[in-house]
Amino acid sequence: MEEELKCPVCGALFREPIILPCSHNVCLPCARTIAVQTPDSEQHLPPPLLLPRGPDSDPAASGGAGASGGAVGGAAAGGGDHADKLSLHSETDSGYGSYTPSLKSPNGVRVLPTVPAPPGSSAAAARGAACSSLAACSSSSITCPQCHRSASLDHRGLRGFQRNRLLEAIVQRFQQGRGAAPGASAAAAVAVCQLCDRTPPEPAAALCEQCDVLYCAACQLKCHPSRGPFAKHRLVQPPPPPAPPEPAPIAPSAGSGCKSPGGAGGGAARKFPTCPEHDLENYSMYCASCRSPVCYVCLEDGRHAQHEVKPLGAAWKQQKAQLSQALNGVSDKAKEAKEFLVQLKNILQQIQENGLDYEACLVAQCDALVEALTRQKAKLLTKVTKEREHKLKMVWDQINHCTLKLRQSTGLMEYCLEVIKENDPSGFLQISDALIKRVQVSQEQWVKGALEPKVSAEFDLTLDSEPLLQAIHQLDFLQMKCRVPPAPLLQLEKCCTRNNSVTLAWRTPPFTPSPADGYVLELDDGDGGQFREVYVGKETLCTIDGLHFNSTYNARVKAFNSSGVGPYSKTVVLQTSDVAWFTFDPNSGHRDIILSNDNQTATCSSYDDRVVLGTAAFSKGVHYWELHVDRYDNHPDPAFGVARASVAKDMMLGKDDKAWAMYVDNNRSWFMHCNSHTNRSEGGVCKGATVGVLLDLNKHTLTFFINGQQQGPTAFSHVDGVFMPALSLNRNVQVTLHTGLEVPTTLGRPKLTGN
Repeated sequence: MEEELKCPVCGALFREPIILPCSHNVCLPCARTIAVQTPDSEQHLPPPLLLPRGPDSDPAASGGAGASGGAVGGAAAGGGDHADKLSLHSETDSGYGSYTPSLKSPNGVRVLPTVPAPPGSSAAAARGAACSSLAACSSSSITCPQCHRSASLDHRGLRGFQRNRLLEAIVQRFQQGRGAAPGASAAAAVAVCQLCDRTPPEPAAALCEQCDVLYCAACQLKCHPSRGPFAKHRLVQPPPPPAPPEPAPIAPSAGSGCKSPGGAGGGAARKFPTCPEHDLENYSMYCASCRSPVCYVCLEDGRHAQHEVKPLGAAWKQQKAQLSQALNGVSDKAKEAKEFLVQLKNILQQIQENGLDYEACLVAQCDALVEALTRQKAKLLTKVTKEREHKLKMVWDQINHCTLKLRQSTGLMEYCLEVIKENDPSGFLQISDALIKRVQVSQEQWVKGALEPKVSAEFDLTLDSEPLLQAIHQLDFLQMKCRVPPAPLLQLEKCCTRNNSVTLAWRTPPFTPSPADGYVLELDDGDGGQFREVYVGKETLCTIDGLHFNSTYNARVKAFNSSGVGPYSKTVVLQTSDVAWFTFDPNSGHRDIILSNDNQTATCSSYDDRVVLGTAAFSKGVHYWELHVDRYDNHPDPAFGVARASVAKDMMLGKDDKAWAMYVDNNRSWFMHCNSHTNRSEGGVCKGATVGVLLDLNKHTLTFFINGQQQGPTAFSHVDGVFMPALSLNRNVQVTLHTGLEVPTTLGRPKLTGN
């Protein structure tokens, strides 16, 4: 995380960081160094949205809140207050000078040269005078040291940029947690004059609250006299150095009204942030359009009337949630990266082991050829060594690259977690957008394929020792794909059946010299017929659905590559389930159908009949299932039977040519197909009744039962094709499906039929 807390200009931990319009941070002293005067022809980012500091400011005199530095300079003669501000920021920022592209910092940021002092005056006063004169005739800008985008400064100069209090607190906590020696920061603990030309600078004697500049006694008299435009400025004592960290947590004092957010800080509690435009007004709202916290006075004066404004706490929680969500993605990628590093280290070990195996094999084969193979053996050993070194280099390069990315992501994660711990809403919202974007960019850097090894641990080498003695000098390694792949090995422990589906798994034999580009899975018809292809692809696991129940299938697999198709594997025999387990299908039912009890209970929200199908399909064998009537009101006519997948769902089952059904009331039943009613039988259903459906596709018949007794004769004959269990009902009926039942052998004889 330390890299996240370092200034891109000076390379040290941030001191008084400010937020640039591009969302990057820079130290305030460094910003004063890189702020420059630029020609009018150079393009800048639009200046940040800034407003006059107080109610006494005159917008007309200042030239408008969004005016550029040049416009402000032109209006300098319009009033004392405005001239005061120009003079103030010329001295404070010390970043106004000539445009010198040739002088750059190590990070590529333009740095101002030192302004020589005229004879008879101090260097600080001369620099302030030169800056004031340049501010009045040229626009001022600052270039971001990270993205190199320029931003214009308005009449307040660098004070127009918001200060990153949250980052300051994290830096302070980081320094305390690191346990830095007191002498290491002794220089930073003493406040010194920021305009002194002495080396080292004199200790500061006063701090101007309006200028935010430290002055020694001599520089105060020269650069900040208590007269003229500076008469309204307030000078206070310099801030005391921060208290050293204590081992025990510091509790807030009894008289303190607030405490440091998150318990951070090494002594005094941090001051709660107030609106810079309205003194003593705390932030209470957040303007989403300006992306800035505001107080209620800012809202009342109408500047944010057309903007989207949210409560500060709500916006804070929303942005925290977005950052946390983005962090989850980066955390997952970091976890994958750690696992990937383990995988790469395993590959290193495998490469070493496989390389030794290949060398041993090569030595054995070469020794068998005695003197004739001695010279050729050395050449082949060199090739194996080069191949191993090449693979090792590739893997080490990938390990180093992945480790660097992982360290960067981990540092960003730790920094973001520290940001989330902070309880300063406004400070958090200042940087949350930029952090969320950085986290998303960090997540996107783990592109597809970034966590995959670039090389294989296998060696693309094989040795053929069969050629004749005269071909010894042409002996060389054969490429792996010069041969067809071997037969795959079926993984019987992973092969299984469920209902009318089978799952098969296989793998390539170990130490295979010829890799496979893909596999072909073949299955017979369940009756010992011819094999047919059911899958072609690179996967080594495949599930085949829609098979016959109570059937035996034979399966085999073969591999192929650019050289051809390899031999078949051994044949595996798989037996599908004797009985069918299924439920109602929520995807095939009418939208008025209501399913519950894991899709085993069905009812309807409409008074009209609606159809729902089962999840199983039958084309072979004998199948039996039952439906229990849970509710039966007002004598409806539910229908039970089978149907094609394309049956109409908005009418009673059996009214079209896609369904074969029995519909029944409380006294009698009828069979129906193509809206033809036949074989009326006495006996109906009531609450608690059980309706059985027997589909015999060996005899091609459909028979119905009520409470264990056959209802009428065989309902339909010559039933052939693919059928799905079906049911139609309305809101007055509720039924529960029971499946996985053996075909009953003690069913009662059919009842006598009526007219």
